[in-house]
Amino acid sequence: MRYIDLPPVWLALFLLLAWVLAWLVPGLTIGFSWQGPLAVLLVFAGLVLMGLAVWEMVGRRTTVIPHREPQALVSSGVFRVSRNPIYLGDMLVLTAFIIWFGVILALPGIWLFKRVIETRFILGEEHRLQTAFGDDFANWAKVTRRWL
Repeated sequence: MRYIDLPPVWLALFLLLAWVLAWLVPGLTIGFSWQGPLAVLLVFAGLVLMGLAVWEMVGRRTTVIPHREPQALVSSGVFRVSRNPIYLGDMLVLTAFIIWFGVILALPGIWLFKRVIETRFILGEEHRLQTAFGDDFANWAKVTRRWL
């Protein structure tokens, strides 16, 4: 079977890991009164962020698929706040489910997910953007943070 190296696959793996940890060590889970509403809010925020980013990219006729060559440098809309709003949205969704599951042991998974996404996708994407758009990318990267 061929491995599919896409961010949603990594997100699914990290969500599964959080769920397994919650199932294996239920004594180390936490709960609080606004846990559910906070998780729902974070999922909603993450999905909205992803949707707005895809909207911008489709509008500029560039790919949303990692490892492909960009057709345009998108620096408008949510890309004015973050160079990687889709990945940021993924991280919000992961955080939401870790909160929902209430599993403390999964909290480092947020940092690990960030590192995986940076090394597997972001660094290559930034290299392709630098190669394709030169100073325009460099100037945008100076004023727009990678995450927030």
